[in-house]
Amino acid sequence: MHRVSEEVSPMLPSIASPQLWAISIVVLLALLAADFVVTRRPHDVPMREAVGWSVFYMALPAVFGLVLWWVYGSRPAIEFYTGFVVEKSLSVDNLFVFMLLLGAFAVPPSLAQRVLLYGIVGALVLRGVFIAAGAAVLQAGTWAFLLFGAALLLTAIKVMRDAVRGDDHEIDIDQMRSVRLMRRFFPVTRDYRGAKLVVREAGRRALTPLAVVVVAVFMTDIVFAVDSVPAVYGVTEDPYLVFATNAFALMGLRALYFVLRNVLDKLRHLNYGLAIILAFIGVKLVLHWAHGIWKSVPEVPTLASLGFIALTLITVTMTSVIANRRDAKALTEPEKVEAGRT
Repeated sequence: MHRVSEEVSPMLPSIASPQLWAISIVVLLALLAADFVVTRRPHDVPMREAVGWSVFYMALPAVFGLVLWWVYGSRPAIEFYTGFVVEKSLSVDNLFVFMLLLGAFAVPPSLAQRVLLYGIVGALVLRGVFIAAGAAVLQAGTWAFLLFGAALLLTAIKVMRDAVRGDDHEIDIDQMRSVRLMRRFFPVTRDYRGAKLVVREAGRRALTPLAVVVVAVFMTDIVFAVDSVPAVYGVTEDPYLVFATNAFALMGLRALYFVLRNVLDKLRHLNYGLAIILAFIGVKLVLHWAHGIWKSVPEVPTLASLGFIALTLITVTMTSVIANRRDAKALTEPEKVEAGRT
């Protein structure tokens, strides 16, 4: 295989040829088809199965990055790895919302992975639309980087404010416009009917609660797409790499949910880390815009970005673990005192 020069021309909109786009989409559809086969039989996913799929979906981007390095050089590979880390960290925030939605709708454990798969498909479609729109905006001029940077900074401020206030994700399904609209125009059965979205009841078609929760998941996908696509464009301007990072980050969410569902709420400082990462990328985009006007303005190297993002995630994970241990110790102290008295 011919190795392409490490210096990728900045004039090229993408490293990918039409053939590579076609192959990538076919592989993605094949993976989705395999996931649908796996979830055809509703069942509560055991830890062993979830870990196996999670390892598989973490190995894929690792190998893909090495292929990029071999064929196109270090720059696209480092941009891909950095973008993947950003998207994966943001996708964990998706899992928080998915977990709350599954709980709010009382989704049976056996149907949880089917809901997650529908959510992933919806997220992939929405990300594709936003990626194409982002590429078109960037073609219009460097002002788009300033726009994306400002949007990420505002999002970072909101995430940090909610984290400081202790406002976790709150979901009131009765207040969701999409849910209210569906219930107004369509009858909804009182209970789940397996993996069916639509059934016939009393001589007419009715939606199942599964259909309602899937629509609710789609609506939250829109919100996350608005944040995640500008974030990864802050790492790379290549639409193909933006697409690849989103696809790889999303495809492993179904299995990762079942691995992390018992520890997601213990990552108490994750939102602080996400706010810092979004703010960092927002500043990076603003600097990139300013560099296009004033060459004296420095830019943040992609490798430095990867190091900062990884360090931030490691730090908030460690502080979460320390805080959890401190709280657990505080809870056991009264019990020890009471036991000593008796």
